[in-house]
Amino acid sequence: MDTTVTSTVKHSVISDFKEITKMRLALSVVFSSLAGYLLGVETVDYKTLVLLAFGGYFMVGASNAFNQIIEKDLDALMDRTKDRPVAAGRMSVNVAFSIAAIFTILGITILYTINQQTAMFGAISIFLYTCVYTPLKTKTPLAVFVGAIPGAIPFMLGWVAATDNFGIEPGTLFAIQFFWQFPHFWAIGWFLFEDYKKGGFFMLPTRNRDRASAVQVIVYSVWTLLASLIPAFGITGKLYITPISAVIVGLLGLGFLYYAFQLFKKMTTQAARTLMIVSVSYITLLQIVYVLDKFIR
Repeated sequence: MDTTVTSTVKHSVISDFKEITKMRLALSVVFSSLAGYLLGVETVDYKTLVLLAFGGYFMVGASNAFNQIIEKDLDALMDRTKDRPVAAGRMSVNVAFSIAAIFTILGITILYTINQQTAMFGAISIFLYTCVYTPLKTKTPLAVFVGAIPGAIPFMLGWVAATDNFGIEPGTLFAIQFFWQFPHFWAIGWFLFEDYKKGGFFMLPTRNRDRASAVQVIVYSVWTLLASLIPAFGITGKLYITPISAVIVGLLGLGFLYYAFQLFKKMTTQAARTLMIVSVSYITLLQIVYVLDKFIR
């Protein structure tokens, strides 16, 4: 019996840790950072790769923990978030804050050992997500624009970690993931519209599930597609993809755009949910294609 109770407690602690740091989201961010690193590096340094992975995870974990502290009362109102550790009362604010603070220190310190610019962008990401994006979410749909900035940093961060330089190459990687944030989060805002409304969040550009919001989803999907093809034209410094990879990236973008049009056509929560899933697959596959193109050509 004691063994069962201990096992249950351990499972609860592990589950709450995963939830407070949003482990799946954090791992996807780490993936983006590592992809950016592989694109920028000439010779892979596995020590730096590991440091970037841990630093990136701590960075995202800190942001998410701070977010859940600030929004604990609102999280408790929404079905999607009411079981989060702080909102549900399983974790105190003090414990959550300790995790967030420790993760912030660890994340920035680890990134600093790579280089100063990487640590700076990591710190900017935590600040914008926690101190600007989170408070704005209940006030204006422009919060998505602000949130897209820290959301787009990881892909760029990897390149900066590899080169200790911010130029056209990481700027292009930033642009790709920046534009991608909008259709991705608006799709989430669409199919979770009623739940978000309980917490006072209106994430769609017009605050409503209407044609104008759907048009904005299409517009930013087009921008995402165009930004992803820029490296094929040899104007982004050392960041370059071959014509074959450009065709693949273009087809991925057209597939993404197709589902954006499907949302405009159907105006349903299911179409929005499908677009969200497609958007995650799109950005992951795009990053894989970029990396494979570099190492195969």
